[in-house]
Amino acid sequence: QVQLVESGGGLVQAGGSLRLSCAASGRTFSSYAMGWFRQAPGKERQFVAAISWSVGSTLYADAVKGRFTISRDNAKNTVSLQMNSLKPEDTAVYYCAAAFGAFSRRSAAYDYWGQGTQVTVSS
Repeated sequence: QVQLVESGGGLVQAGGSLRLSCAASGRTFSSYAMGWFRQAPGKERQFVAAISWSVGSTLYADAVKGRFTISRDNAKNTVSLQMNSLKPEDTAVYYCAAAFGAFSRRSAAYDYWGQGTQVTVSS
């Protein structure tokens, strides 16, 4: 069982930066691939970034590649998403998710989800 709690969301101007964090409970955190997804009003949840359990591999959505960076600290049971050069279209609720096994772009591959944190980017 893994419980996830996101933090770090807020309101920022276009071009600014935010750092999201996800704190995980559970002794097997290092066995889980971790991902970030987002959902804007009226839209489906979409993949943002993922990182493998071994910290060796990362995946990014094309829309955020080069601007966002995912990282994890297995000793602290945390995963972070550094978001730079934010755009109004990045506005969404951001969710942290854990997958027991290989990381994926598919939300169905993830077993546990946080409650989400709101990110709003003003133009």
